[in-house]
Amino acid sequence: MRSGAEGGAALSDRRRTSSGKGGSRRRTGATSVSDGAKARGPSAGILLYRGDAGRHEVLLVHPGGPWWRRQEAGAWSIPKGECMADEEPYLAARREFVEELGVAAPDCDALPLGEVRQRAGKRVLAWALPGDLDASAIRSNTFNLEWPPHSGKFRDFPEVDRAEWFPVETARQRINPAQVELLDRLEAALA
Repeated sequence: MRSGAEGGAALSDRRRTSSGKGGSRRRTGATSVSDGAKARGPSAGILLYRGDAGRHEVLLVHPGGPWWRRQEAGAWSIPKGECMADEEPYLAARREFVEELGVAAPDCDALPLGEVRQRAGKRVLAWALPGDLDASAIRSNTFNLEWPPHSGKFRDFPEVDRAEWFPVETARQRINPAQVELLDRLEAALA
């Protein structure tokens, strides 16, 4: 577990959530939300990009945990997470960037990419930022999950098990299908 002083308000170190997959789940890390708080509203995230016109790469993250271990196509995402009640979405996006990658997002003008709606109805608000980071050096928060389900044994898993830079065309094959629109909007804005 890492210090949560960077990139967000100092919040309690545990949040209980339902994994939706048959096990109990607790999110750990110093920048998580307290047990009594409820996550509300949309998710917010940052699409980090680098490169020259026509040859941009984007940073995507792969979710951690046992259910995602063998999934690739459509499983990747921009670094994102839920906005808390009364939290400004762009600040939530910056907080989630730190929680999932272990480094602060670049401090520069953000390009609003708008909102997309994922298949299950989750709304995702996104901003694009130019920047670079070593994807192999990420440090993600963890969550505690009963695994195997109903075993009574709990294990820690990273929220994000890896990050990787992809050319935009490759990213289209890896990213959650609803988030492809964010790639289209980024390319249109940078054209």
